Amino acid sequence: MRVTKKLLPGVVMAMAATAALALSACAPTTAAPDASGSGEAGPAEITVGVITSETGPLAGYGKQYLDGFKAGLDWVTDGSNEVDGTKITIEYRDDTGDPDTAVGIAKELIGDGVQILAGSASSGVAAALAEQAGQNKVLFLSGPAAADALTGINDYTFRTGRQSAQDVATAGTFLGDLDGKTVTVYAQNNAFGQGNEAAVKAILGAKGATVNSVLVAEDVTEFTPFAQQVLAGSPDLVFVAWAGATSGAMWQAMSQQGVFDAVPVVTGLGDSATFGAYGEASEKISFLNHYFPGAPDNEVNDAMIAAVEKAGGTPDLFTPDGFNAAIMLVQAIKEGKGDVDAMVSALEGFEFDGPKGKLTVRAGDHALIQDMYQAKLVSDGSGYKPELVDTVPADEVAPAEAQ
Repeated sequence: MRVTKKLLPGVVMAMAATAALALSACAPTTAAPDASGSGEAGPAEITVGVITSETGPLAGYGKQYLDGFKAGLDWVTDGSNEVDGTKITIEYRDDTGDPDTAVGIAKELIGDGVQILAGSASSGVAAALAEQAGQNKVLFLSGPAAADALTGINDYTFRTGRQSAQDVATAGTFLGDLDGKTVTVYAQNNAFGQGNEAAVKAILGAKGATVNSVLVAEDVTEFTPFAQQVLAGSPDLVFVAWAGATSGAMWQAMSQQGVFDAVPVVTGLGDSATFGAYGEASEKISFLNHYFPGAPDNEVNDAMIAAVEKAGGTPDLFTPDGFNAAIMLVQAIKEGKGDVDAMVSALEGFEFDGPKGKLTVRAGDHALIQDMYQAKLVSDGSGYKPELVDTVPADEVAPAEAQ
C-alpha cells in the first residue's frame, strides 16, 4: 500500500479488552502463521505497546479486546511468546479512553524504541495513535475502533477488526436489491448519529436506495412524535443508530407506535451487556452483527472461546479483534525481522484463519475483509440470547477502497 489520507476526526466509538491466556496444545497448525524457523534471524526481543481502555467508559470493551489478544498470542506462539527466536514482550498501557493520554503513552513508548503499537477502543484514540504511527514510522495494529477514516489513513496503520462501512453494508443485505427502496436513518443528532447517517447515504445510496433521516436532539425524552415521523415516511427499512440512557425509551416508543409491525427495523447487535436493553422490541428487531460466540463455526473460534473461558473471561463482541491482532503481530515479527517497512509488506495482502473464518488484509488500504452476520434475539429464561440468521460473505460487505 502506498495510500495516504488526511487525518480525520473519529466519529464512531468502537471498543477493546483485558485478561486471558492459554491454549497452546489446541492451536491447529494450518490456521496460524508458522512460528518456527524461516532462516534469517530477527532481533532477540521485540517490545510491543498495547494501548487501550482498561479503565474509563470503554473499559468493558477494552477487556474483551485484551482477553482475545492474550489468548491469541498464546495460541499463535504455542505458549512461548516467541517467534523464530525473537521474544515478544508486551507493555500493556491504559489510555482511559482519552486521546491525549494515548498520545502521551505512545510518545513515551516510541521514545523507548518501541516499533509496534496495538489496541484502541475508541475511534478518537485510534485516530490519534494512527497519526503518531505515521509520523514516527511505527506499525499500528488498530483494534475495534470502527471509524472509516482509519482505513487508508497512512502506510503504517492496519485494522484488526471491522469498520462502520461493513456494518452499514450488512444492514443493506436485509433488503436485498436496494434499487428504488427507501431507507430511513433514525438516530441521535450528534456526531455518532450524523456519522451513521453519512455512511448510510454513501453506501446504501450508492446501491440505489433513497435515504432520508429522522435525527433527534440528545436532550429529548419523549420519542412518540419521532416514531410517528419514521412511519410517515413509509420506508422499506429503518436503520437505527442510538446509544446511551434514552435507548430504552426510544425502543418503547417504536413498539407503542407499531413501527415494528409496519417496516423492518435494523440496528447493530452490541455486546452481551446490551441484550436486555431493547425491551419488548427485542424479538422484532433485525440485527447486523460483527461477532457473537455462536456465529462462526470453526476450530479457531472454538480455540479462542476455550482459551478465554479457561482464563476466567467471557468471549464477546470484540474478543476476535484482539485475537486477530495477535495473529497479525506474529506474522509481522516473523517476516519483518525488526524492520518496520518489512512488517508492513508482510501484512499487506495477508490471508489468515481467524475466529470469524478466513480474513484478508487488503493491500491497498489495510481494511480487514471479513464475513459479517445477520442475527436475532430470542427469549432465554428471563433474558435474551442471539441466534444466527445468516452469514454475509466478506466480499458482499467489503468497504470501498480508500483513495
